[in-house]
Amino acid sequence: MTPFTAKVIEVISAIPKGKVMTYGGVAAAAGSPRAARQVVRILHSMSSKYALPWHRVLNKAGEIAIQDDESAFMQRMFLESEDIEVLDGRRVILEKFQFHPEPYFQEE
Repeated sequence: MTPFTAKVIEVISAIPKGKVMTYGGVAAAAGSPRAARQVVRILHSMSSKYALPWHRVLNKAGEIAIQDDESAFMQRMFLESEDIEVLDGRRVILEKFQFHPEPYFQEE
C-alpha cells in the first residue's frame, strides 16, 4: 500500500457521522490535492476491506456521483440515515454538511 493510499483511508475513516467530504477534499487532506480520481479508485477497491464510510464522499458539487441507480439510492439512504439532507435525491449542501479535517491531515 502506498503512503498516499494509507492517508486516504485514514482521512475517509475520520469523516464523522453526519458529515461529508468531496473526493478532492479527501485528496487534499491526504496530501495530493490533484488526486481526486485516485480517491475514487481507492474507495472502489478498498471500501469493504477497510469498512470505509464510502457514502460520505461526494463529488465537488456535493452530488452523489455513482451512476448505478441502486448504488446511488443506497448512498442516499445512508446519508439520510445520518440526518444529511439530500436535495433532489442527489445533492448535499456542502456549506452545511462538509467536514474539514484537522490540519494534521495536511502535513506530516
